[in-house]
This record gives sequence, structure tokens and C-alpha cells, in this order.
Amino acid sequence: MLSSRRIYWPSVNLIGPGCVKEIGSDILQLGLSKALVVSDKVIADVGIVKIVTDILEQNGIAFAVFTDVKANPTTQNVNDGLVMFREEQCDFIISIGGGSPQDAAKAIGILYTNGGDIVAYEGIGKSKNKSVPIVAINTTAGTASEVTINYVITDEYRKIKMVMVDPNSLATIAVNDPELMMTKPASLTAATGMDALTHAIEAYVTKGSYELSDALAYKAIEFIASSLEAAVLDGSNLKARSGMAWGSYVAGLSFSNCGLGIVHSMAHQLGSEYDMPHGVANAILLPFVMEYNLEACPVKFAQIAKAMGKNTDNASSEYEAALLALEAVRELSAKVGIPKLKESSYDPRDIDKLAEQAMRDVCTGGNPRTATLEDIKAIYTKAYQA
Repeated sequence: MLSSRRIYWPSVNLIGPGCVKEIGSDILQLGLSKALVVSDKVIADVGIVKIVTDILEQNGIAFAVFTDVKANPTTQNVNDGLVMFREEQCDFIISIGGGSPQDAAKAIGILYTNGGDIVAYEGIGKSKNKSVPIVAINTTAGTASEVTINYVITDEYRKIKMVMVDPNSLATIAVNDPELMMTKPASLTAATGMDALTHAIEAYVTKGSYELSDALAYKAIEFIASSLEAAVLDGSNLKARSGMAWGSYVAGLSFSNCGLGIVHSMAHQLGSEYDMPHGVANAILLPFVMEYNLEACPVKFAQIAKAMGKNTDNASSEYEAALLALEAVRELSAKVGIPKLKESSYDPRDIDKLAEQAMRDVCTGGNPRTATLEDIKAIYTKAYQA
């Protein structure tokens, strides 16, 4: 409690059913005039982009629409978006979607105010200037990119996911409206929900955790454990969707301010090499990394078990109670249909390359147990053989 902390989250946070309707007045109060709406074709096709642009029209706010963002946004996506931002003479960005549009929007905003190549911003705090204002409208309860200082862009030439941790990329307004999440299919709901759970669990045990991040992460685990299965089973369940919106949001506030671990380091490589959805990669690896980390923080894992609804009262030891956290994660993964690594496009012959890249990933340093290259390889192998 004696150390000082610098805490980051958006200036305005809107959350709850129908809250997206409030963005017009907030944008006008900021004196902004023309938005580049950044999204993807799926979000546009289901009508969510139009919901937002109708709100802009009702408030007399001009906009241009860019929907070429890929599931794992690339440097080319970022450069194309930046060209449109300049050509359309926009002064702010509205990102609509899950982590992909959010991350692409952050990269576009950083490049506009700082210049250069997005590759140069890989790592921690590489920009000098704040991004253009971003209104980040989340449509999946998962990545929490709308509230974090993190973003991830794929370098399609090197086949590497570049992780940027940069306070200058933080959105100005974050929007989590569960009504915008109702159309998400069960598989996407499951993957993004497990991504959110991974954020919460890694934030709770990371080396950078502290009192506030712990409180947020623990509450996020409770939200997600009690809501995800119901949201997967019935996407129209607004209570479950709201619980997941809160869980994802609160987990994002936590990990953005304390860091993550090797679940993300390893998952990033599966995304860049095989274009595997980020939430799926995290969900597959999570229990195996938890098993590896358990000896470093058994007390916290026992608390995670409680947050996920496990009765730890009869456990003979803290270690036995901690094992219940792994059981809870595996049970939830099975219930929501997370696949196995051997059912994916993962090729074990790539293990050396993937492990070496994971060791260099910015998230690796936060893992509660210091991992070696051989440790990373062993976890990949165990996950593949499961």
C-alpha cells in the first residue's frame, strides 16, 4: 500500500443495455466533428455499424466508414485505415467490434499523431503523442481493448503478433452495451468469454498485481463464471450478456494496470502463425499454464476456485484447493465447447519458433513463475497431447 500507482482507464465509461445511444452528446461535448468509423465486414453485415452511424446522423456528426479490418488486424489494415482517416479529414475515431477493430483503431490513432511505421511501436510506451480521440464501442465480451492501454497488430511479413503497451493509445470513451452483443454466435461468445476469463485470471496472479487490480480481477472472475455458460446457451439472455459485459470490462481495467502472463505470450504466437482466433488460443492454453503456475501462487489459485463457485472448505490443503481452480476452468471450457489444440491447425514442428517468439513477447515478464524456453515448449507439448 506504500508504493505509488499510475492507473489508466478511459475518461468516460458507458456500460449497460442501451448505453450506446448516449455517445452523440458525449462526442458533441468534446467538440469533435468527423469520425472514421473502424470496424469489420461481419459487424457491418449484421447491422451494428448502421446502429452507430444512425446515432451519428441524428446528432449531426459526420463520418466515413472503414470496414476492412481482419480478424487478426495487420499492418496493411492499419496503413489503409490511416490513408482514409487523412483523405476524409477526420478528427477522431469510432471503433466498433471486438479486439480487432479496437486494436486497429488504436494503431491508426497512434500513427496519425506520431508518424512512422507501426512496427516501430512494438513494446512498451514507444509513442510520444496521445492518439486522436477514440470512441471505443465493444461488441464482444472478451478482449476489453476498449478500456486498456494495450493493442496487438500482426506483422504479416514476419508472421509475428506485435504487442504494444502504450497509455497514449487509451480510448477517450468506452462503450459496453450488451444489446449490441446479442447477435454473436455461440462459438464466438465462448471464445471471447474465455479470453475475458484468461485476462482476469492472469491479472490476478501476475507479478504486477496489487490491491486494486486484485479486487477487479476477482470480481471479473465471479461475473464470468456465473454468466458465460448461460450466454453461450442463449445469446438473447440479456442478463447473461450484461454479466459478461461487466466481466470483460472489469477484467480489462485490471490487466491494463498490472499486466498478464504466458497464456497470452503463447496464444499470440498461435494467432500470428495460424490465424487462430485469440480467444480460442487463450482458452486452449489457459488450464495448462495455470497448472504450470500453480506452485508459484497456490493461495491465489484457491481464491480463484472460490470465485468460480467451487467449495474449497473440505480441501485438505491450499494446494488441493488450488487444484479446484484448474478443474473449474476445464469444466467451463468443456461446457462452452472450446476445442483441443490437436484439433486446430497447430503444427508441433513449429514449436521452436513459437516458443522463442513467446519468450520475447512483452507479456512473458509478468508471469508469476519465471518461464524458460524449455518450459514454454513443454506447455505447448502438453496442451497438444491432451
